Amino acid sequence: MIKYPNGNTFAVNNAAQVPSRPSPAVSYSKRGMTLEDAINTANTFYLDRQIAVIHKKPTPINIVNVSYPKRSAAKINEAYFAQASTTDYNGIYRGFYIDFDAKETQHKTAIPLANFHEHQVKHLAAIIQQNGIGFVIIRFAVYNESFVLPASELISFWQQSKTGGRKSIPYQYIKEHGFIISSGLIPELPYLKAVDLLIAQHQN
Repeated sequence: MIKYPNGNTFAVNNAAQVPSRPSPAVSYSKRGMTLEDAINTANTFYLDRQIAVIHKKPTPINIVNVSYPKRSAAKINEAYFAQASTTDYNGIYRGFYIDFDAKETQHKTAIPLANFHEHQVKHLAAIIQQNGIGFVIIRFAVYNESFVLPASELISFWQQSKTGGRKSIPYQYIKEHGFIISSGLIPELPYLKAVDLLIAQHQN
């Protein structure tokens, strides 16, 4: 069992492994690739070809109790997240610092803002303030479509929701204000092509 700093429990499927963040068991493609798998594979491709240096952020934990059912295996019985995580990924691309989160949804018409956390939104706002490139990759699983949405759009919806605005970002709005990630072969999710468009917008 893993516990957050406030004492709430967080269940993991395999106690022997503590993931940095639970991943939705949604098929990304015919080969069963999740959104996180697709991004990680793309990042490896970019790193190997010296295109970009982007990594998934580890989430630090404090281990409280460990047992050893076998000499060669340790089982974590209880642990706490040491601090709230910010976003999933960060790195350097074309001389720009980029920082982003990735979310998938099964909804057809919008992605609920409940998929995001306030500390993540505040973190992305801080990135933008420092002239970094902040965004979210949003995947609508029912359409098998993924988009790069500028963090400024997420922040705007988040702020409006706090004053009575809607609690989700419409799919149609994301199509119009985000950048679709066209499917590729290697990598399957060449998201930096969409980030190029975001950078061009950032420079104008």
